[in-house]
Amino acid sequence: QPCALTNQPLSNMTAVDVEDESILASIFKDSFPDNWRDNPDFAAYLSELSSFGVEKLNREPERLAEERAQILQQTRELAYSNYKTFIRTEDIYRDFGRVESSVSKLLDKLPSFGEKCRGFVKDAEDIGASRRMNSLTLNRHTEILEILEIPQLLDTCVRNGYYEEALELAAYVKRLEKKHSSLPVIRGIVHEVRQSAQLMLNQLLQQLRSNSQLPVCLRVIGYLRRMDVFTEAELRVKFLQARGSWLRSILSTVPDDDPYCHISKTIEACRVHLFDIITQYRAIFSDEDPLLSPGGQDQVVNEGAIFHGWVVQQVSEFLETLDRDLQRGVGGRLDSLLGQCMYFGLSFSRVGADFRGQLAPMFQRVAADTFRKAVEEAIERFQEDMNLYTLISLPSMLGGSTLQTTSTQPCTLQPPMALLDFPPLACFLNNILTAFNDLRLCCPLGLAQQVTKYLEDALVKVTKLIVAFHRAEETAFSDREKELFVQFCCSFAEDMVPFLNRCLHVLFPPAQLSVIQGVPPTQIHKYSSLGCIDVSVR
Repeated sequence: QPCALTNQPLSNMTAVDVEDESILASIFKDSFPDNWRDNPDFAAYLSELSSFGVEKLNREPERLAEERAQILQQTRELAYSNYKTFIRTEDIYRDFGRVESSVSKLLDKLPSFGEKCRGFVKDAEDIGASRRMNSLTLNRHTEILEILEIPQLLDTCVRNGYYEEALELAAYVKRLEKKHSSLPVIRGIVHEVRQSAQLMLNQLLQQLRSNSQLPVCLRVIGYLRRMDVFTEAELRVKFLQARGSWLRSILSTVPDDDPYCHISKTIEACRVHLFDIITQYRAIFSDEDPLLSPGGQDQVVNEGAIFHGWVVQQVSEFLETLDRDLQRGVGGRLDSLLGQCMYFGLSFSRVGADFRGQLAPMFQRVAADTFRKAVEEAIERFQEDMNLYTLISLPSMLGGSTLQTTSTQPCTLQPPMALLDFPPLACFLNNILTAFNDLRLCCPLGLAQQVTKYLEDALVKVTKLIVAFHRAEETAFSDREKELFVQFCCSFAEDMVPFLNRCLHVLFPPAQLSVIQGVPPTQIHKYSSLGCIDVSVR
């Protein structure tokens, strides 16, 4: 048995060739493990053993036994003398086993541990950076707090009306946004500031919708310009819209029960407040230079068109209100309204918005309708009187009735007293004179043809009623009644109709009509029926 083994392969031996190896394999078949073949000491011992003689081979087992006993004795002595070392070696071997196992486990856990260490290092760096940032934040705490309180401070300024300070804060926030728009905190501050700015915008526009004088309007427009939310043209439109809204709120409070009171107070409110608004507008905005529209340099927005359109709209709304109230009826106070409206239009001529030319057709139409209705009522009254009239009635039955006179020229216009003998004619003339007296208060020359036509139609209807009365009562007439009827017709044709012509001449002087028509006053009746009843029509 060899005492030592090496790791050298059998192919490196020089003492044993292939033939010797086959001999040894056949002799010692299954006598030693296969792994001994590769041991060089075993190959060397076999080579040496093959060179022994018979005697030496016989003594070889004894020598080997003695050598083995000697080695065992030496081993025992070595173990006895160094038993402590052997014991420690065994413990160390076990410890090495445990160490190896622990090292294996450690090696298995080292990758995850390394990953966690790297994560820890990163977290430590983040914590360090956060700590540095917190330290910097603590050092700048006062400044940061001021920035964070800007939205609250701005909202307080807006709600208390400190618009100058609010605009300064808004401008500062705009500068912050330009520099630090990527920061979420700054974006949040900007969003809150915009909400407060919208509140300020609503409050400023609301001031324009109230009873604000020129200094207040100047301040408000200045704030709106600094907010830079409207173009110059839009700012003008917003101003006019807001002031127009305030004017409409004033007009809506005027009582609407009585048409005359309603239109009178409306005229006064429009004349005062609308003139103030126009004055404020012209003091705030300059209309010397045209405004450039955002569409380009070639497109020009005329500021005068904006202002003119708004004024036209306000005047149109006033005229609509005036026409509506006139249609409802203002009694006999049409002349008073005409005077107020003319004064209103005259005051607006100072600002280039004279609308008196639009009043004449409106009042002319109302005056004509009023006269027409009065004439129709006179005809209805005359018809009723004729249905009850008898020619045997005595003048004493008139009960002291008198004829009205027109107050235009009382010395020259005295109604025919002969009509007192015929009550239907007297009452009819009284009703016509009442209509004339109402008409003379507001009697444009343009009504001459209409009034004449209405009066001619009325006289035609009166003539028909007289003819119908004669046909109904002719068979029962006595001689006295026939005589009275002839007098009745003569008074109508010779007294009342000429007198009505004189009244028309007073209302519509031929001299003035001739100027309009371009014909001599004595010849005007030949060219038209203006201010003169055409007797042939009857």
